[in-house]
Amino acid sequence: MTLDPPTILALTVALAAAAALYLLIEWRSVREPSLLYWSAGFATITVGSTLALLRINGYLVIGIWFANGLLVSAHFLFLLGVARFTQVRLSPLWALMLVVWLGMLMLPADLPWSKAMLAVQSLLVALPTLRASFLLRPHGKSLSVGAVQLRYVLLIHGAFYVAKAVSVVIPGTLIDLAAFKGEIIQVSLVEGAMAIMLIALSMTGSERYRREQHIARLAARDPLTALYNRRALDLRAPRLLAQASAAQPGALLLIDIDHFKGVNDLHGHIAGDRLLIALSEMIRSVTPDGALAARLGGDEFVILLNATSAEQIVDLGNRLRGQFQQLAGQHFATPQPVTLSIGALLFDQPPASLAALIEQGDGALYESKRGGRDRIGLVDRTGGASS
Repeated sequence: MTLDPPTILALTVALAAAAALYLLIEWRSVREPSLLYWSAGFATITVGSTLALLRINGYLVIGIWFANGLLVSAHFLFLLGVARFTQVRLSPLWALMLVVWLGMLMLPADLPWSKAMLAVQSLLVALPTLRASFLLRPHGKSLSVGAVQLRYVLLIHGAFYVAKAVSVVIPGTLIDLAAFKGEIIQVSLVEGAMAIMLIALSMTGSERYRREQHIARLAARDPLTALYNRRALDLRAPRLLAQASAAQPGALLLIDIDHFKGVNDLHGHIAGDRLLIALSEMIRSVTPDGALAARLGGDEFVILLNATSAEQIVDLGNRLRGQFQQLAGQHFATPQPVTLSIGALLFDQPPASLAALIEQGDGALYESKRGGRDRIGLVDRTGGASS
């Protein structure tokens, strides 16, 4: 198969249409806006390449600058997609690109204008492409291979168009946009077809990685409170527990809501869920950096601390109890007060397992409830006294 301009344009139409359709299908399943922008960009390239192909074959459907200008619009859509992907707000000044393109529509497509207008168009493609590559720079340190690939493909693609804009000033360079003739035009067509394929693959890989990461985060979180669930706690706890030493004791706090059933019975299960969510937010607010907090199930929560002390544990527990008692008393009145019982365990040796540690914490929690509820019971395994 000869790689003449009509053949390359036909290949470009097929690749761009396939990329647009695939990204649209992906968008329908995950509803990620960046996919929709990218799909629209490839659809725009499909339309522009089709118009250019018709023109080569003698069907002067529309002016050459409109067909070529669609390439500018497509790369602007790519930039919008990357901005949504990286959650960056673009300046409204980028819309001026489209104003410049509309001005180009008024110009003739004869040879004297070809070099100047090709340079302008190349720069209008290069600017959003390079900007999109720059926006992806923070993601280069992540494990997202697709995002890294997309960044460098866009960087090379944008640099190519900068070089293309500069090359038109070389004396003797043949450029005939109307007939798609000339060395620069043919090289651009080949580069464009390759770029479409690489950009589409990179975009798909980027979104797939993000979706997998989102699913992994959801799998590690309790759906109601967004705290870690028991499975995630089992995976993360061993590293924290292994840090326990005489110099940096660790601690476990088991937290249970007293008379929680009364909230569900009198105010409904939705009110009970609201109370659990409120407690989880309080736990986040008092939990220091480096600690772990999780919902074990029902109305039972756990906090794992490192490098702490008995005084810090009691202070944290009392702050949590005070905040919770105030909120529950104001919004969830019941015959018996809705309070917190906390069983705490301070240790200076890594426990045999998280399950064994929780079992010991259960004993401290039971003593706290048996002692009248609404209190913190601390068992000090470091040689100090229990309280």
